[in-house]
Amino acid sequence: MSDTHVTASTQYIEVDGDRFAYRRWGKPSGVPIFLVQHFRGGMDNWDPLLTDGLAEGREVILFNGRGVASSSGTPRNRVEDMADDIAAVIRALGLEQVDLLGFSLGGFQAQEVALRHPELVRKLLLLGTGLRGGDPTMDPKVPEVALNPVPGLEDFLFLFFGRSEAAVEAGRTFWERRHQRADQDPPSSPAVGQAQFEASMAYAEPLPGENPYAYLNAITQPTLVLNGENDVMIASINSWHLAQNIPNAQLLIYPDAGHGAQFQYPERFLKHALQFLDE
Repeated sequence: MSDTHVTASTQYIEVDGDRFAYRRWGKPSGVPIFLVQHFRGGMDNWDPLLTDGLAEGREVILFNGRGVASSSGTPRNRVEDMADDIAAVIRALGLEQVDLLGFSLGGFQAQEVALRHPELVRKLLLLGTGLRGGDPTMDPKVPEVALNPVPGLEDFLFLFFGRSEAAVEAGRTFWERRHQRADQDPPSSPAVGQAQFEASMAYAEPLPGENPYAYLNAITQPTLVLNGENDVMIASINSWHLAQNIPNAQLLIYPDAGHGAQFQYPERFLKHALQFLDE
């Protein structure tokens, strides 16, 4: 494997008049894994330990949504439109099918791709995320921290990691890994934050009916749901609801962890993810 997370070049593909930034590397065999990032996050908010670990057995594709970081265009303010953009990019890249990994807001988008464009998705990984009309419980400090113009280390530690000394240390080492790449993506604009906030608020509205989560029954792909035991952003109970309503889903809850459990326990998550993808 010649390229890695820190050396893979940033490429662009034009869809509907806008240029979407992406990076693609790894072992070209079988189905690539396509990663969709959290609120305001870009390609350099991923953990190189995870992406390079995944790339040993398959191609990894990171991308920025419309208007996010190094992509051009007006940021989307509806999750459904974000999902349609992802589907359009997958098709524009000439791919018939991907394994789709969505983290946080990216998990909302990944679900919608599976619902709106099911033929494109082989397997689904939903990390630190929720569902339409899910439990809105969050730490009251979250909005203030999450909306910081340029989130720093302490912000990420609060939002993503557990509270023990070991969890904080894991957060600090993640932060170091995350900044290994020299030519980092530019931070997303305030317009991205506003649009994605609007999208999240709209997605928080429950669907009518006795079981507002029943719409998830239509996701038939094998699904891996992961969260930490105390997600201060998207309450961990939402992961339970995902696993209960997606017919072929399994749930992992990591101890002493929060929203970014996969970054706190990267080696453990990599083993679980590869087992799920390869089985």
